Amino acid sequence: MLNPFQIFGRTGEAKAARFLKKNGYKILEKNFKNSLGEIDIIAMDGNSIVFVEVKTRSTIAFGSPKSAVNKRKRRKISMTAVAYLKNSGNTNAKARFDVVAISPLKGIELLKNAFDMEAR
Repeated sequence: MLNPFQIFGRTGEAKAARFLKKNGYKILEKNFKNSLGEIDIIAMDGNSIVFVEVKTRSTIAFGSPKSAVNKRKRRKISMTAVAYLKNSGNTNAKARFDVVAISPLKGIELLKNAFDMEAR
């Protein structure tokens, strides 16, 4: 059973997926998990595989949603993405990392190419 924070997060992810679809993305996976971590949404945008981190905030008291995607989080997403690409046979595919930030002040913001692959 999901706790209220998880429900809030999943609601944000559902909003993000709808937003991405309206903007031409094709959703491939939601909440992809492996032993290295989790990626909220994996999608196609044109010929690029896009790994999307969704950050939802009900208030900015603890900072913007964008600031929550720190170095540690980027590294974990990067390692998970590499494993996904290897397991799906897409090691030569174009890939990028986007962030969807949802907040009461700014609504939904899409940050394309929000960060580069983080090495260990």
